[in-house]
Amino acid sequence: MGEILEKLYDMTSFGEMIHSPGSIFMVFVAMGFMYMGIQKRYEPLLLIPIAFGILLANFPGSHMSVIPSEVVPEISNMTIMQIAKEYGLMNLIYYSLIKTGLLPPLIFMGVGAMTDFGPMLRNLKLAFFGAAAQLGIFSVMIAAVCMGFTLKEAGALGIIGGADGPTAIYTSIILAPHLLGPIAIAAYSYMALVPIIIPFVVRFSITKKELLINMKEQDKLFPNKRTIQDLRTAKIMFPILLGLIVTLLVPSSAPLIGMLLFGNLIKEIGSDTNRLYSAATETIMNTSTIFLGLAIGATMTASTFLNKETLLIVAGGFIAFCISILGGILAVKVHNIFSKKKINPLIGATGLSAVPMASRVANDIALKHDSKNHILQYAMSSNISGVIGSAVAAGVLISLLS
Repeated sequence: MGEILEKLYDMTSFGEMIHSPGSIFMVFVAMGFMYMGIQKRYEPLLLIPIAFGILLANFPGSHMSVIPSEVVPEISNMTIMQIAKEYGLMNLIYYSLIKTGLLPPLIFMGVGAMTDFGPMLRNLKLAFFGAAAQLGIFSVMIAAVCMGFTLKEAGALGIIGGADGPTAIYTSIILAPHLLGPIAIAAYSYMALVPIIIPFVVRFSITKKELLINMKEQDKLFPNKRTIQDLRTAKIMFPILLGLIVTLLVPSSAPLIGMLLFGNLIKEIGSDTNRLYSAATETIMNTSTIFLGLAIGATMTASTFLNKETLLIVAGGFIAFCISILGGILAVKVHNIFSKKKINPLIGATGLSAVPMASRVANDIALKHDSKNHILQYAMSSNISGVIGSAVAAGVLISLLS
């Protein structure tokens, strides 16, 4: 009987968990992500798969953790069948779908199909603040080099400031694949925490007088001299023309920006491409999100997460986020000095790629100070341009550093 009980005990993870306090800590990290996704509803479609991937990977004996190619170099040269047989499901997903760079562009296609460029086209001037919000990418990149990271590692770390998970993953795959796990976790964590981070930065950078700037009243006082006569045609032509320009100037950004604009194009064409639109926003997008979240979570074992380098990445990602938000805000402040038509600095705070959450957060802040100050459509202009800006910035870094 004692022998049977001993075998039953050995079958479980209890013994190894007791001797692996790091794994126990990671289980609590997973539970924290679960809480944010389920209870707080911060990006649940992303955080819940990531959290469950972390949970599965940190139970000894589960064989559900992703094994880095730095630990087992030969895994990069194995076939899909060999990886599945030797290292299990999560490694199959990771090395066939993520390490190859397949899923991030597919997710970008879905994001493009769910994005309306109309607000940006109607307020093109506001789109420039999305470019200013990329300041965090390059400032943190410089700081990371000074802290001892290589240029490639610093570029992958800095891209977290773009507030775009697929962009961060794609850039990391090319520039610093060994940092993919912590960079992905940091990027998605801070995307989920946008409702906390934006108000934090706003509190120290925008005055109450600036928060009360009413965008609709400014439009009445200083109406736009030019309006788009045929918005539907403009929305169809925009992804085609922008795709040509960006691909010509920064071809390395084509896998991301190209798929984003393709997804948007099939949305704007309408009924003729409705089946493609449905596939991009539902089947492909949802499947890609599930596999991406689970596999990225499975990279976060105690051995890969609980080290100095990872903690520096998490800290650097937070700083990059804050600087990006501040960059957009400061750009609006500078504009307001030289322009009669004032812009609410909250518009600059939405230059992040976290669309549409950043716009919703900015709108909520504006409404708290003035219940009639709806800025959502204006914020979306900067927010959408931030998606494009982060993808272009990633392309520039890949071109220069790879």
